[in-house]
Amino acid sequence: MVKILAFSGSARKDSYNQKLVEIAAGGARRTGVEVTLINLADFEMPIFNEDLEKKEGMPAAARDFKSLLIAHDGFLIASPEYNSAFSPLLKNAIDWASRREGDELPLLAYRGKLAAIMSASPGALGGLRGLVFLRLLLSNIGVTVQSGQQAIGNAAKAFNDDGSLVDSVQQDAVIELGVNLARTLAKLKSPE
Repeated sequence: MVKILAFSGSARKDSYNQKLVEIAAGGARRTGVEVTLINLADFEMPIFNEDLEKKEGMPAAARDFKSLLIAHDGFLIASPEYNSAFSPLLKNAIDWASRREGDELPLLAYRGKLAAIMSASPGALGGLRGLVFLRLLLSNIGVTVQSGQQAIGNAAKAFNDDGSLVDSVQQDAVIELGVNLARTLAKLKSPE
């Protein structure tokens, strides 16, 4: 069975990006795949530092996050934009999970995985600039990022109280990100 891990690069309470990734996760679930929705706020990791890693090893929360990445076929990732890039929280989690332990293959958590990316931001561009860098980073570590993406601008006014998007066209587009990722993964996993 296809398994997708969904998370955002925001630990903020009532995060726009956590709401956004939940919408995409709902789309993926409609196809019958297994979706695990997590919040990076539940995985407290120190800022990556090789000296710390050498002294103490990989922190338990980083190992738990890495294990989830390894156990899933694809990722739904929503990231806020911080000064035209993705969030430091997301970068730090990705960095920790990229580290090799023992004789495992390099970048084991990422190689051969597929992802769909999205962003919500209070700005008019919706975090679009940050998605450029997120796509580049993921591609460089072995993740194939689907061409479709969504950036939701004016996020403070974009969501209903129930977490759905006010704009039904945007809502459908985000749902479709999840559906497309799930269907692509299913095709790749099905025997020919």
